[in-house]
Amino acid sequence: MPDAELLLRPVDELAGLVRDGELQATELVETSLRAIEATDGQLNAFIDVDGERALAAAAEIGPGDPRPFAGVPIAIKNNRPVTGWRYTNACDLMGDFVAPFDAHVVSRLKGAGFVVVGTTNLPEYGIQPVSEPRRFPASRNPWDRERTPGGSSGGSAAAVASAMVPIAHANDGGGSTRIPAACCGLVGLKPQRGRISLGPEVGDHPLVQDGVLTRTVAETAQLLDVLSGPFTGDATWAPPPAAPFADAVAADPPALRIGLAVNPPLPDAEVDPIALDAVREAAELLTELGHEVVEITPSWTNPALLPLFTLSFGTAIATSIAYSGLIAGREPRAEDMQALSWAIYERMQSVSALEFAGGHAQLQGMMRALIIELDEWDAVLTPALAQRPLPIGTLDADGDDPWAAFAGAGRFTPFTAGLNASGQPAISLPLAHGPDGLPVGVQLIGRPAREDTLLALGAQIERARPWAGRRPPISAA
Repeated sequence: MPDAELLLRPVDELAGLVRDGELQATELVETSLRAIEATDGQLNAFIDVDGERALAAAAEIGPGDPRPFAGVPIAIKNNRPVTGWRYTNACDLMGDFVAPFDAHVVSRLKGAGFVVVGTTNLPEYGIQPVSEPRRFPASRNPWDRERTPGGSSGGSAAAVASAMVPIAHANDGGGSTRIPAACCGLVGLKPQRGRISLGPEVGDHPLVQDGVLTRTVAETAQLLDVLSGPFTGDATWAPPPAAPFADAVAADPPALRIGLAVNPPLPDAEVDPIALDAVREAAELLTELGHEVVEITPSWTNPALLPLFTLSFGTAIATSIAYSGLIAGREPRAEDMQALSWAIYERMQSVSALEFAGGHAQLQGMMRALIIELDEWDAVLTPALAQRPLPIGTLDADGDDPWAAFAGAGRFTPFTAGLNASGQPAISLPLAHGPDGLPVGVQLIGRPAREDTLLALGAQIERARPWAGRRPPISAA
């Protein structure tokens, strides 16, 4: 049986081994299952693992399978339904509900040949940028077990970074793909709003986009091609790209105009010197690669942004809690959830439909002005995080003042949430490592629907300063 070193190879290479008959899909999936068994006790990345189900699916895959990723193991974040698996949102209220259908993103992944080996941990209802729900043990960072792997896709990030799986599903409603990517040394893209359908369970959403966590920009581009496109009946969707996203990473982009922004959108956030050093190092590299980099100060430090974003984000969370109540067959109660979840749910009960509609319109107007302001630049470079990956327990969702934890989350991640509100694509790249041994992410923000530019630029940076070979202290490989 191959060892877990195999799981560090790109997903297209792994699929090629299965397609050519050099490796059986069952061998590849069994390698992932053994890696999970050996490693996850230290990291708590997974909520459920079902080896019997995964091996049965792998046994149906043979040489010559035309699907692009046939036989490759993948983990799904446990806030998307997978037929026959527990669907929990990491909350108590949903109990052991078993999903009777696949989310569209899961259908696309299965259709491409991926084999689901497990579902991954997240904060309750995906609220926090750390993955420490009450119901399940806290997920830990493979670079330092005393630190968070980020959130809300923290379990997925820990699973990929530690080589338990070669790739994992993630999603991003305020940075939840980019934050764990930065914490764990991975690539995390938030695509353009509407690029990947949220059907059939969810309609249009002002903030959330699905995606993946990978080791390389090329894998992220390949998966964007797999996942992109509307689900029948979607009201809106992003315009299709002029060419496959995978083509964008094949060659260096032309010389671009790039803005460098280090002023955090939240006025009380302070940016760690390690993050500032990393982003200035990235700016120097981009200049060496032939791009024009100009330091700018976007007018995104607006005191109105946080309450407007909280209104939109809080309504989405309250809707998830209400959905959990429907599954449970009763009204949600404070004892059903962590204090922060209840505080958000309770506050949103007092928001009228008119207040929500007005706030949403105001947020859209603010974001439209920001998009116009940033449109001068082909891309904007920022720190991915303002602070180092937080020690476990720093943000206590069950503390006496849950809103203090919510505010602390914003100070940790001030550069991410605004792009969910604007809908623009943004990508976190693991360009650097700090003197503390932890990864340091930088973020690139793109023009609307121009993921291709971000992917081309990210791939060029990766070729100049490769990162995929880095190994955390805790690794199945």
